[in-house]
Amino acid sequence: MIKKVKGGYKVVSEKKGKNLGGPYKTREEAEKRLRQVEFFKHNNG
Repeated sequence: MIKKVKGGYKVVSEKKGKNLGGPYKTREEAEKRLRQVEFFKHNNG
């Protein structure tokens, strides 16, 4: 999921709250990273 923080946006896991990337200046950049994370989560095994 994407969280708004002071420096912009960051991608965090929904279950454990681990940081998966960021901070990004725009929401679009954060969404791009979230798509990468989802892709590898579903296609890596």
